[in-house]
Amino acid sequence: MSEPKAPKIEFPCDYAIKVIGDSAPDFTEFVVSVVEQHAPGICEADVSVQDSSKGRFCSIRLTIVATGEPQLKALFEDLKASGRVHMVL
Repeated sequence: MSEPKAPKIEFPCDYAIKVIGDSAPDFTEFVVSVVEQHAPGICEADVSVQDSSKGRFCSIRLTIVATGEPQLKALFEDLKASGRVHMVL
């Protein structure tokens, strides 16, 4: 038996991203600015922020219009390369 393949995403589409990093006053603005470079046109309704129970970490959920895998790969790499982001889902 072969392994099941992941379902293909049809672009363009709405794509949800979750970014987790250390909590800081400017973390949300930082994440939104990096995401805007790859997917312009994010509105406040597309962003939600949640702090961890002890306030050490911050989770930001965004919905972007994804245009293709290269865009998503570049976005994820830029977020991770910043050193401020622990995880991108």
